Amino acid sequence: MNAEKTMETEEFKRCAAFHGHVCPGLSIGFRAAKAGMRYLQAMRAEDEELVAVVETDACSADAVQVLTGCTFGKGNFIYKDYGKMVLTLLNRKSGRGVRVALRPGAFAPDEEHMILIQKVMQGMADEKEAQRFQEVHFKRGCDILEMPEEELFAVQEVRLELPAGARIEPSQPCARCGEPTMPSKLQTATAGKICRDCFGKSLGSGEAL
Repeated sequence: MNAEKTMETEEFKRCAAFHGHVCPGLSIGFRAAKAGMRYLQAMRAEDEELVAVVETDACSADAVQVLTGCTFGKGNFIYKDYGKMVLTLLNRKSGRGVRVALRPGAFAPDEEHMILIQKVMQGMADEKEAQRFQEVHFKRGCDILEMPEEELFAVQEVRLELPAGARIEPSQPCARCGEPTMPSKLQTATAGKICRDCFGKSLGSGEAL
């Protein structure tokens, strides 16, 4: 896969525009989504035909949403806070699923890259270092686009229970704050049905529920 040609495709341009810039994480998400959809022989979801489960909230998740059509708003994009570069893609029509996991060492920043990442994140990079970081970071993103898929990911078929489709419910006011809330998300308290925000604040303050 040629990085320059890939970046010129409309698919990658949409991912970069949505995310805001090109980086290694975006490239990983792009490659993972393409690998998963190809494995399942699936097209981009217009509704809830596909379900995507990501195990990180890092940059890769943005490319997954753009390419697969799985989004929080449609209820077919699920986030698990595991801190792993893993995408599981499920096809509601066929019942098939695939897990695409980044291989150990596939995205290992070299010493210079790691030092620059730390300096930038800590706000300690000077102008020259910040510029060098952008160059190295972009180059690493290009490298990932060109890596053989088998070196980048472990891909395996999985069988998982499909999550329920998106729910549409008429809202009900929280008995405490009065804000409209999905009835299935309300918690039972002495004041009546209250939202999870109010429930959590009450628990935190030691207030009687």
